[in-house]
This record gives sequence, C-alpha cells and structure tokens, in this order.
Amino acid sequence: MSWTQDLTMGMKFAVGGGREGWTRTLLTAVGVGLGVALLLITTAIPSALAARDAREDNRNDFGATMIDKPGDNTMLLGVVDTVYKSVDVRGRLVRGEGPKAPIPPGTSALPGDGEMLASPALRRLLASDKGALLRERLPYRITGTIADAGLTGPNELAYYAGDNHLTLDEAGNVRRITSFAHLPPREAMDPVLRLLVVIIFVVLLMPVGVFIAAAVRFGSDSRDRRLAALRLVGTDSRMTRRIAAGEALAGSLLGVLFGAGFFLLGRAFAGDIDVAGINLFPADLDPSAALAVLVALAVPAAAIAVTLLAMRGVVIEPLGVVRTSVPRRRRVWWRVLPPVAGLALLVPMLGKGRDSGHFNSTLVIGGSVLLLVGVTALLPWLIEAVVNRLGGGSTAWQLAVRRLQMTSGTAARLVNGIAVAVAGAIALQMLFAGIDGDYSKETGADTSRAQMVVRSDFTKTRTVEALRSTHGVRKVLTFGRATAGGTKNAEETSDMYTGDCASLRVLATLPSCANGDVFIATGGWDDNLTKIAGPGKRLFIKPPFGDRNDRTLTWTVPAGTRTVQVLADPAGVPASGGILLTPGALPALRHLALVNTDYISLDPSEPDAVDLVRNSAAKVTPLTSVDALHETREDNRFASVRKGLYIGAAAVLLLIGASLLVSVLEQLRDRRKLLAALTAFGTRRSTMSWSVLWQTAVPVVLGLLLATVVGLGLGSVLLDMVGHSVSVDWTAVAAMAGIGGGVVVLVTLLSLPPLWRLMRPEGLRTE
Repeated sequence: MSWTQDLTMGMKFAVGGGREGWTRTLLTAVGVGLGVALLLITTAIPSALAARDAREDNRNDFGATMIDKPGDNTMLLGVVDTVYKSVDVRGRLVRGEGPKAPIPPGTSALPGDGEMLASPALRRLLASDKGALLRERLPYRITGTIADAGLTGPNELAYYAGDNHLTLDEAGNVRRITSFAHLPPREAMDPVLRLLVVIIFVVLLMPVGVFIAAAVRFGSDSRDRRLAALRLVGTDSRMTRRIAAGEALAGSLLGVLFGAGFFLLGRAFAGDIDVAGINLFPADLDPSAALAVLVALAVPAAAIAVTLLAMRGVVIEPLGVVRTSVPRRRRVWWRVLPPVAGLALLVPMLGKGRDSGHFNSTLVIGGSVLLLVGVTALLPWLIEAVVNRLGGGSTAWQLAVRRLQMTSGTAARLVNGIAVAVAGAIALQMLFAGIDGDYSKETGADTSRAQMVVRSDFTKTRTVEALRSTHGVRKVLTFGRATAGGTKNAEETSDMYTGDCASLRVLATLPSCANGDVFIATGGWDDNLTKIAGPGKRLFIKPPFGDRNDRTLTWTVPAGTRTVQVLADPAGVPASGGILLTPGALPALRHLALVNTDYISLDPSEPDAVDLVRNSAAKVTPLTSVDALHETREDNRFASVRKGLYIGAAAVLLLIGASLLVSVLEQLRDRRKLLAALTAFGTRRSTMSWSVLWQTAVPVVLGLLLATVVGLGLGSVLLDMVGHSVSVDWTAVAAMAGIGGGVVVLVTLLSLPPLWRLMRPEGLRTE
C-alpha cells in the first residue's frame, strides 16, 4: 500500500507543480518517446521486410509454371526490365491466350495491346519532365495502376504492358506460363551474414537504450531539491526514493504515449523515405503485439530502475541535497569488468570462420553488449579524471571546466549515447570492410574497351543501325554467334562468330585481317574446338537456340586458316574460343537466326548516353538485353544487409540529434537563473557561448577517443571471428568519429538561440 501511495504521490508531483513541473515532465516524455518510437520501428522492420518479400514472391514469374502449348489458362510473358537514371524499372510484356489467363498480383485484368498498367511512382515520373527519356522507351498508353499488392514499395517503378504480337522464341526471352509464384526454396543466409545482422541490431539498439536512460533523468537537480523539501516535512529515505520512482514512472508512461504518437507519425511518412533503394509501405510497419507490449512494459520498468540506481549515491537531507560532503573519486576497477566479460564471451568463437557452422547468437549479443556497455561505464570515470586536472585559460574555458568538475556525471550522460553509437559504427565499419571482398567480386569487365553491351536475337542489322546513330555513342563493335558441329546432330559443338575485322579483334588477337578471312581462336575453355575445327574439315552450322525451320548450313573450313589466341571479351565472360569469320567468308550465315552481341563505347561528355542507348535498343524490340558494364559486382544479400544498416543508422542518427538537443535544452532551462545572474554581473554573450561550446567539446572528445578504442577492439574481435586478418582504415575511423562529433556540434549550435534568450537579467525574477 505504501509503495502505491508513494508512487502515486510522485506521479502527481510530475504532472503538477505549475509550468516548471510540466515542462520538466514533457522534456522527459519527449526524450523517452523518441527512444520508444525507434524501438517500435525496430521491432516492426523484420515484419515489414517479410511483407515486402512476400509481395515479391507472389508476383514472381521466373519460377512460374511453363508449358509448351497454349490453352485457356495460359499467358505469354516477356521480361523487359530496364534501368533509368541508375534506378531499376521492372517491366513485363504480357499477352493472354485464353479467358483464364493468370492475372498479375495488384491488377484486375491484363492490359490490352499497346496499353500499360503502371505503378503510382512510374505514373508520376512519366508525367514529369524528369521522365522525358523514359517516355520514349515506354510508348504505351497508361490505362490502370498497379495496386500495393503487386509492388515491393510505394516508390517502385514497375509496369505491365500488353503486346498482341508477343510470341515464343528459341532464346527463352518469352515464356508461356499458367500461374505465378512457384518459387524454389530460398537459400539459407551464411553464418557471417547472420553474425553481421546480429551485430547491426546490437549496435543500433544500444544507443537507444542509453538515450532512454538519460532521458528519464532530465531535471534530476530540481527533483533532488524538491525531495529535500519533502524530507523536511517528514518523509524517510525509502519513501523519498519511491516518490522519485513515481515521478520517473509518470514521465516514462507519458513517454510511451508520445513514442506511440511519434511512431504513428513517422509511419505515415514511411512511404516518402527511400534509403539505399529500400522503400516500405506505411502499413508494413506493424510491430507484433507481443513486442509492442514488451516495449511498453520494459521502458517504465527501466525508468524506475535507473532512477533508483542514480539515487544510491545521493542522500536527500531535510536542509538540502548532499552528494557526499567530500566527493569520492569514481573507482575504475568495477568499470572494466563489463568489457572484460564481453571479451570472455567472444573469445571461444575467435578464428571460427564461415565454414564452422553458425555463431552462438547469445554469446555474440552478450559479448557485444557488454563491450559497448563498457563505454558507458568507463566514460564518467575518464571525464572526471581528465577535467579534475584542467585549469587556467580564458574566462569561458574556466567557466566550462568548473562546470564540468561539478557535474561530470551529467556531461558523461550527455555524451554516452554518441560514444556508444560511434564505437558500434567503427566496429561495423571494420567488419564490413573486412568481409567486403567475400561478397564483392570483380566481374572481369574491361570498361576501357566498352561501357555497355547489347544482346539481341534475329535483329542484328536494325539494332546496329539504331545504336550507331544514337547520340553519345562513339563506337559499336558487333558480331553474331552460331553453333558448329562435325555432324548435323552433333552433341559436341563449338561457337562460330561472324563480324568485321574490328569486331573480331574483341575476341582474339589477329595479326592481320581482311574481309573473307577465317580464324580459329584457341586457348579458351572450349575442348571441342580442336576436335571439330581445322582446315579442310566439314562443319554443320545452326543457330545457337535451334531453328523452327530446322535450317542448317554446311561449310568446309578453308585451307590455310590461321590459328590465333583468344581474348576475354570486354564484359568479362571467360574466353571459350571458336571459329571467327568475316562476312565475306560465308555470306549465307547472315540468313541464320544468330545471337548478336554489340559492344558500345560511349562519349563521357554526354550524361544521358546510357539511357539514350537503352531507348534505341527498345525501339527495335523491348526484349533486347542492355547492360552497363561494371568492374565489380556485389552479392545481393550482402547489399540488402548494408541497405538495412543504412536505414537503421539514419534513424539512430536522427534519434541522437533530437534527444541530445532535448537534453541540452533541459540543462539550459535548469540553469536559467545562473545564466541570468552571470549576465547581470556583466558576462558577455560570446563568453557564455564559448563556455557552452567547451562544456560540450571536452566530454565529446574524450567520449570519441574512448569509443574509438572500444570500437577498434570489438571490430578486431569480430574480424578474427570470421577468419579475417585485422586491418584498420583510419580514414573511415576518423569519418565515424567525425560524424558523431558533427552531430554534437550541430546540436550545440542549435542550442545557442535558447541560450541567448535565457541570458537576460529578467530571468532573476521569481514569485
């Protein structure tokens, strides 16, 4: 009963006491609410990504059931994905072959010939000036919109276009399907990526917990003075602590409500946020009821625990607040225990690598959390040890140092969240940099020889003419590919390429070349070449994917055919070797349905050259494959994990800035009479501003130094766990520390206008 009465009294004090009491409680609620909102968002992200993946799976057509003959439930589908201004555009050409043809998710009917169903984002883009080049590539009439069920996110660019001329082809560009979403089993995530995901969650959530703990202690000085007055009228120390817990409970409960409001507000704008290509529908951000209840219960419980823990070293006496008459120095021995214990949990997994099964998630989480908790434990001791040795200097410096010496704990709380975030960011950066080579591979492409490659079937002449006349194209090297065998139905075959001399030099080193020459390019992986090709040998030549008319050319390799050394092509495709023909060597070859490849060199001064090439190829046929060449390629899952980190880091960074600003404003409000007194005695505004800056800068520098040491330690341990040698990119480490310091500097600058308003003699007035 006494607990209930005391807690209730504390809650009344929190919401009573006039404007000052309400202001203090609101500041606490805002700080706690920001943390609660981020916790709710974090708990909602896994389900949001799962909903996104489910929609992607439901519209999948790569694993769809395919049949050879048309029926009343079949549809022809061609994949015409493209890229516009470095943004992916998902496209499909469709033609229903019966009344029961499958309907893509998010649509109610198939589009007619020349019509298009577009996503809302694509419709907006095509209607704007920014979509002018894309409109040339998509010459369809928009007749409908793809609903949310057919999209991965509100900003996705996607469309379905009707084409009554769509037919099956031998290359498999067009398929006949009867349904969607017959997916193969998903590949399990490898142990290193699982470890990376676990570390990301730890690193992103630790600063949130630190900021919530700091927020519940807003206004602690004025609270202690108020509790001292209660002791004067007869409360004992236990009752006083319970009243303090009631105040914290009121602020945290109000913070939970604020957090729910912030979450709902943030979710309403989730569709407008695009981080590293990931975009979610607001409805996707729906945390599970169990996790939401856990957050709602855990935050008030943590607020009470933090308040009681903070008051252990404070004795509330009837005549004032005494924080031990002779302040004891903070002891360091117990503060090193958390990081040491964290290392002890991680040591058994050192050197395990990706080939030894999954890492123990419990040990990984526990060890990482304890190492980061070590930052919050060691930082107050470090700040106290340093500032007690400072002195001298300008008036602003002396004011700042004296304030830090009196309230080093408050300064540490202000910086703790930044320090934890920077330590985690450094560790993550080291881990990402260490394993990046495992997930980012060189493609072998030579972008100095070509920057784009176009692959098409049966349309060589028209495609080459369109590409060569495209603005921004410097050179087009083109050749066609057929298949040659020693017999008409030979299983052992080799590739045959035809093109002019300049184009054939892409495939092999030619000593000299003229129209009518023939070469045999050896040195590749094609073992059949030497068996079937040679001067005087008879070959049967077919299209690579067969021919509906079963056309086959018979040709004899001329005497005197030279052997040359094969080259890897500019796209990085391993060299196979084959028979190289100039057009005059076999004119009839142009009548076969060849697979044609065009390598394109672009004019770097034309910024839209890539999109202009895509437009030219699409005008010939939308089914043309057009790719920009890149020297490296990143694993999709690794890229997805990196994108998820970007989303979480952006949210945590916003929380850090907002909570830090609230904390600084609360401290300034609590010191308004002192600031007014200093102003009344003639202290200059610039002196006070520099004093506030130094009060922030000294703890931040110490916090960033400690965070760097802990982050490097955790990063080194994680790299050893995944079997990589430890290497430090000092530029990246400095960048992580700089970002943390930059947030603090920005918050300090934003706090100067309120500081100047408080520096008025009128602040000494009281009632």
